[in-house]
Amino acid sequence: MQRCSESIGAIAGALAKAQAELASPEKSLTATIRSPFPRESDRTFRYASLSSGLDIVRKALGKHEIATVQTTAIDEAGLIRLTTVLAHSSREGEPARVQETRSDKVPGSVLRIPSLIRFPR
Repeated sequence: MQRCSESIGAIAGALAKAQAELASPEKSLTATIRSPFPRESDRTFRYASLSSGLDIVRKALGKHEIATVQTTAIDEAGLIRLTTVLAHSSREGEPARVQETRSDKVPGSVLRIPSLIRFPR
């Protein structure tokens, strides 16, 4: 896959329109952190689920014909590379982020690598 496009005018315009439509997800969940100290009270806070935030982003990007494409690779040095590319219907695309993690730092078997790749997504 091509790393980036020669021009980014169409995807930049589409991203600007999509960003204008983004709103903060509703903080519909509650969590409580218990205090380990008897004199301090527990702390409660509200938060939004990751899935609700992703839904908002996906809808806004999709409306403006922007898709995310993710690929992974392990290079000769043992780095696991996760690359996220924003692709537009105009055939323009830009790398959004490259996440690198050493595969030899994954404790246990190679079966744990998928969770390592999923976390940065």
